[in-house]
Amino acid sequence: MEQLSAQVYEAYLQQERSRTWQVRFTQTALLVLFLLLWEGAARLKWIDGLLFSSPSRISVMIYEKTLDGSLLLHTAVTVWETIIGFVLGTLVGTAIAALLWFSPFLSRVLDPYIVVLNSLPKVALGPLFIVALGPGALSIVATTLSITVIITVLVVYNSFREVDPQLLKVVQLFGAARRTVFQKVILPASYPTIVSTLKVNVGLSWVGVIVGEFLVSKQGLGYLIIYGFQVFNFTLVIGSVVVIAIAATLMYQGVAYLESKLVRRS
Repeated sequence: MEQLSAQVYEAYLQQERSRTWQVRFTQTALLVLFLLLWEGAARLKWIDGLLFSSPSRISVMIYEKTLDGSLLLHTAVTVWETIIGFVLGTLVGTAIAALLWFSPFLSRVLDPYIVVLNSLPKVALGPLFIVALGPGALSIVATTLSITVIITVLVVYNSFREVDPQLLKVVQLFGAARRTVFQKVILPASYPTIVSTLKVNVGLSWVGVIVGEFLVSKQGLGYLIIYGFQVFNFTLVIGSVVVIAIAATLMYQGVAYLESKLVRRS
C-alpha cells in the first residue's frame, strides 16, 4: 500500500514538473515572439522606430550605459529608495493597524480620515513633500510611504478584525489580556495577510519612487525617463522602463520566495 502511494505521488510530481516546463516554455516563446515582431515592425517601418524604438536599439543602449556605469548608478539609487519605502511602508502600516485594533475608540475616530486618504490621489501630495522635506531622497521616500502605508493599514486592520470572534471569546474566557490576545491569536491568524501585503507593496513602492523621481530627482530610473522624454530619446525612455520591469520582477520574486519560506515555517 505504501509502495503504491509512493508511486502515485512520484507520478504526480513528474506531471507537475512537466506542466511547469510547458508553462515556462510557452512564456518564453511568447516573449521571444513579441520581441521578434517588435524588431521586425521597426525595421520594416511598420511602426515609427524613433517613437517606439526596437529591442536591438534598447539592448545597445543598455549595454553602453552599463559599461560606462551610469545605468548601474541610476538603478542602484532607485532600488535603494524603493527598498526603504517598501520596508518602512509595511512596518509603519502594520504598526498603525495594530494601534487601531488596540483602541476601538481611535479606530472609529480615524476611520473617515483613512477612507479619505485612501481615495486621495497620493501623487498630488508630491509637491507638498518637496516643499516640506526638500528636493531629495527624503521627499521621494515620503511620496512612497503615502502610497504604501494607507493600503497596508486597510488590509492588515481588516484582517485583524476578521479573526474568528468565537476563538477570541474562548481565549478571553481564560482571562487573557488584550495584549496577550493580540500576540497569541490576532497576529498569528493575520500572518498570511501581512506577508501577502509585502507583494502588494512591491508594486506600490515602485510607483511611489518613480513618481517622486519624476518630480524632483536628478538621479534614478525615473529621472532617466523624464530626461529621455525631454531630449526626445525614446530609446532611453523605453530602456529605462525595461530595467524597471526587470528590477521590479526580481524584487517581487524575492518577496514571493521569502513569503513561501515564512509561511511554510509558520
